[in-house]
Amino acid sequence: MALARTDFQFPGQTAVYHGKVRDVYEIDQKLLVMVASDRISAFDVILPRPIPYKGQVLNQTAAHFLKATADIVPNWLISTPDPNVAIGKKAQAFPVEMVIRGYLAGHAWREYRAGKRSVCGVSLPDGLRENDRLPVPVITPSTKAQEGHDLDISREEIIAQGLVSEEHYLQLEAYTRRLFARGTEMAAAKGLILVDTKYEFGLYEGEPILIDEIHTPDSSRYFYAEGYAARQEAGEPQRQLSKEFVRQWLIENGFQGKEGEQVPEMNDAWLEEISHRYIELFEHITGSTFIKSPIDKMNQRIETAVVGALLDLRL
Repeated sequence: MALARTDFQFPGQTAVYHGKVRDVYEIDQKLLVMVASDRISAFDVILPRPIPYKGQVLNQTAAHFLKATADIVPNWLISTPDPNVAIGKKAQAFPVEMVIRGYLAGHAWREYRAGKRSVCGVSLPDGLRENDRLPVPVITPSTKAQEGHDLDISREEIIAQGLVSEEHYLQLEAYTRRLFARGTEMAAAKGLILVDTKYEFGLYEGEPILIDEIHTPDSSRYFYAEGYAARQEAGEPQRQLSKEFVRQWLIENGFQGKEGEQVPEMNDAWLEEISHRYIELFEHITGSTFIKSPIDKMNQRIETAVVGALLDLRL
């Protein structure tokens, strides 16, 4: 059993938003309850079958890294009353995602392979191969679409369109680089390479804070450090812990989220493999053993935990 969707009515609830992965409940117009479902998306499309324990992995991984980076930038998290739930401050989200890349992989590689040498206004040198380390990490922002595909956008376009003020954007860039440096250090300590990731920020009481998830398999790509150089030299694929293997499987089966394409069938064995890889990443990057939460009566379990936590916060 997996958590495909929730539809709660919590005390003080004023709104609800069902995202690609998370169901977000607004409380008293000042708190957010984020329930991490087991839905999985790729190419900005929600795939038809949820992945067991994926929501728990995302929620607990994000909480681990939010706590580990709170000295760099304030964040939205207040508590995690259930393995699938985070409660935090409601901020006014900036309509951009701060993507930072230390290596040429994924979307950036596909653009580079197609002949582009500029991504989001950032120039890339000729002669790079897939998964090569970049001379310095580059920030390649994207718009944050409510529906459909996120789009690449440059720093200049963000400021010119008034999506983020120049003052705040420079703050977001500085935070992004510091967070990526911390994430890189933490990954290296576990024998991993943080390849690329994205951060989201919002305004809270007039100041930028870090919101949503951080350094999870949905928002980040990791390589195993051992053997990286040898595989690059031999032109072999890198061993990685990320959602990229799902995207590659979809591509191999004729789906990239384009109009007219059908999502290939995901059988039980494939769902189990995806679930196993998410759990593997959690244990590897956090150094903690993953404890599977009970999957029977999940909605009841979550509701009880959230109601109790909200009561404590509102007292």
